[in-house]
Amino acid sequence: MGPEPQQLHTFFFPLMAQGHLLPAIDMARLFASRGVKVTIITTPLNALLFSNTIDRDNQLGLDISVQLIPFPSEEVGLPQGCENASSFTNLPDWTPKFFKALNLLQKPLEELLQTHSPHCLVADMFFPWATDIAAKLGIPRLIFHGTSFFSLCVSNHLNRYAPHENIKSETQTFIVPGLPDQIKLTRSQLPEHLKTPSELSNLLQRIRESEEKSYGVLVNSFYELESAYADHYTKVLERKAWHIGPVSLRNRDIVDKAQRGNSAPTDNQPCLSWLDSKKPNSVLYVSFGSVARFTASQLLEIATGLEASGYPFIWVVRSKDESEQRWMPEGFEERIEGKGLLIRDWAPQVLILDHPAVGGFVTHCGWNSTLESVSAGVPMITWPLFAEQFYNEKLVTQMLRVGVSTGAHEWSGFVGGEKAAVKREDIEKAVEQLMGGGEEAERMIARAMELKEMARRAVREGGSSYTDLTALIEELRLHPRPAV
Repeated sequence: MGPEPQQLHTFFFPLMAQGHLLPAIDMARLFASRGVKVTIITTPLNALLFSNTIDRDNQLGLDISVQLIPFPSEEVGLPQGCENASSFTNLPDWTPKFFKALNLLQKPLEELLQTHSPHCLVADMFFPWATDIAAKLGIPRLIFHGTSFFSLCVSNHLNRYAPHENIKSETQTFIVPGLPDQIKLTRSQLPEHLKTPSELSNLLQRIRESEEKSYGVLVNSFYELESAYADHYTKVLERKAWHIGPVSLRNRDIVDKAQRGNSAPTDNQPCLSWLDSKKPNSVLYVSFGSVARFTASQLLEIATGLEASGYPFIWVVRSKDESEQRWMPEGFEERIEGKGLLIRDWAPQVLILDHPAVGGFVTHCGWNSTLESVSAGVPMITWPLFAEQFYNEKLVTQMLRVGVSTGAHEWSGFVGGEKAAVKREDIEKAVEQLMGGGEEAERMIARAMELKEMARRAVREGGSSYTDLTALIEELRLHPRPAV
């Protein structure tokens, strides 16, 4: 008999931003549930967002722990206590400061890796230097982008072929070359860094280079959802990748779903009790993620459009301006009482989407929200704002056919411009299209339910994502260890 195989030890290093952090934690817990020893590296305040969940996992016998490193807020000129992107996106000039802070984490990461000698490092895309640190220590580095195969392919082809450079008008459409389908975009829907060289475009170039040198990519998706693009990414672009999602389905316990990404104890009952009083598929859920902030003029359009639609709604409101008097229509809250519910801070999104009363989701098309909606079988009203969200919208409306567009056509960044990008009548029209019955709406609902079943099958034993994760873990076990 040979010696017992050593337990595989993987380090996870997520970005300090909810949209990247939450799926990375779900992913780390998924690895731990398959017998892998897992260490999550993060900062003290970010650790509070998931510490209760990790404690419950430990009680169930999972080998998962957290190593803390300080976030250098003050060194880069960010306010003390700002450790997560959602806490300072409304500050002027925050982006370069945030990325400067991320660079200062290289030394503590390397010291931790040297001390613990893991078999593998899973690090967010925004740590391109993590590939070099892992190579120096002789361990594989896996990248987590936090998006779909589809948007990774679109992004790659836009960088490779630059079709937008021949387009003079912001509103003229062009086809992204080389993809399995005809995907049309306009210049106005593209990120600024693609059109104008900047510090961010330089960083993204370093990220692309680090991806080419890394061991491979973990994708929070499942093969059946976007098989043509999973194949395109691995076979045509020749990237090594594993689809292991939807990772949010790791949250099976109602407490895990309720507390996911929330550090403060919360009573979810008011919002869930409110939903309990509604008919199946009758309520519209409206949320634009953890970092987007709208101006008063845009919030007024949303409020008026939702009220005019006449359908019950839950709206998670995040304002650029804390003063609600600037945007809320007079008597709005009194008129919508019983019909509409405003949540002004954190909402248990997975629980809300899973509720039978919810029949539609107005979303910014962030990948987590998109995939959570798919996993819950809820069709979408798409309102992309920034990052790769306009690409995800194409996947939802054109490829999967489970969404209706509001007509948003301008990449706006984290905080929308002073003008309202989407008018009340466009909001009302999209809501009516999705929630008002009719053949097209019925087809979307049926298709959304099919995708829900596919998602759940993918993560069960024998499913495509379960099998891909098994293959990855076995490959990492066989990977030669560096000489000590």
